[in-house]
Amino acid sequence: VDVFACSLDQVGLLEMSRLVEATGGLMVLGDSFGQSVFKESLRRVFERFPDEVPVDGGQMHMAFGTSLEVFTSREFKVSGAIGPVMSLNKHGPNVSDLEVGKGGTSAWSIGGADPNTTIAIYFDVTNPGNTPLSENKRRFIQFLTKYQHSNGRTRLRATTLCGPWYNPPTPPKDGAPANWDAQQSPVRSSFDQEAAAVLVARMAVHQTETDEVADVLRWVDRSLIRLCAKFADYRVDDQASFRLPAEFSIYPQFMFHLRRSQFLQLFNSSPDEAAYYRYTLSRENTTNSLVMIQPTLLSYSFNGPPQAALLDSESVRPDCILLLDTFFHVVVFHGETIAAWREQGYHEQEEHAAFRSLLEAPQGDAQMIMDHRFPVPRYIVCDQHKSEARFLMAKLNPSQTHNSNLDGAVGGAQVNTDD
Repeated sequence: VDVFACSLDQVGLLEMSRLVEATGGLMVLGDSFGQSVFKESLRRVFERFPDEVPVDGGQMHMAFGTSLEVFTSREFKVSGAIGPVMSLNKHGPNVSDLEVGKGGTSAWSIGGADPNTTIAIYFDVTNPGNTPLSENKRRFIQFLTKYQHSNGRTRLRATTLCGPWYNPPTPPKDGAPANWDAQQSPVRSSFDQEAAAVLVARMAVHQTETDEVADVLRWVDRSLIRLCAKFADYRVDDQASFRLPAEFSIYPQFMFHLRRSQFLQLFNSSPDEAAYYRYTLSRENTTNSLVMIQPTLLSYSFNGPPQAALLDSESVRPDCILLLDTFFHVVVFHGETIAAWREQGYHEQEEHAAFRSLLEAPQGDAQMIMDHRFPVPRYIVCDQHKSEARFLMAKLNPSQTHNSNLDGAVGGAQVNTDD
């Protein structure tokens, strides 16, 4: 069941979201059916593979009647899945009593699926800690995905993974810290912080269905603290000694942006918008999910090629153009000086061809972003100090506020806060 809702009023998307999730449907929310958010998104539902693609050439991307089943070796079990799935209540020895998301089963119905549909599977290590595994022991996971292709044929895809187990060595008896073996642990060197951030974000969003947001935020904080206590290098009671390895270095900033994202902070979001944002996060891949959690910001100026900028109010400069990608919105923001030059028509003069190129560059990059995304994001072009600039300013860290000039601070843009 797909829902395309376009209205300035509430249409009951929150109440319908369970039906969409259970059937693997699509959800698109916009202000008007005349916007490209609706029209272009609807067209992309029926996209086809290029004719030159072997076997699938000319066929639609979508699949039907999809199901997923997971098999594991005996040392660990399936805790559950988070995404557009419905439990098939298939119990077995590889099903854990610890449930995460849709748990208590090792098989789920996905319903409709497309190449971007992503399901998060969570596992529980059940081997007792006092019974170490043999050094040559391997773990095995197998995913069986069954679906009906758009050409009417049923396909079964088996994906099998294996890897070694790691047995922590016996800790010394002289009161060693909790992270004494972190330096040698292969968990540290193989940690995927991007995937981990998305998995934690899905768990946090799923918990908001039953717990208060304040409790979920505390759970996110405690999870980050436990991870840092385990893998960071530090000396007790010495803050300056704290160091995170490169494999974990950007994970805390993902958690920082998750805490203040629209997934956990519902201020200024209607119930329908909150349901739409959360459902989209639960079905997108890692790259798109990271953009939702921590939007990307590019800065364009005469000083050189586009550069990545911090999500901070100091990045707002009068002589720069900013391109913000939040997944749901793509914003081209013109600084005060750039906007004034454009209003005076400098870009229409031949001697200012460089300025014309500067104006066109972020618009071209924005179009490239929107050409490969579903749902199609809302495209916003705005100027500094104008009303639609709020879409950018709301995503920035307010390092410059209305009190900053009292301290002699200069540069950047001021952000009015509750303080």
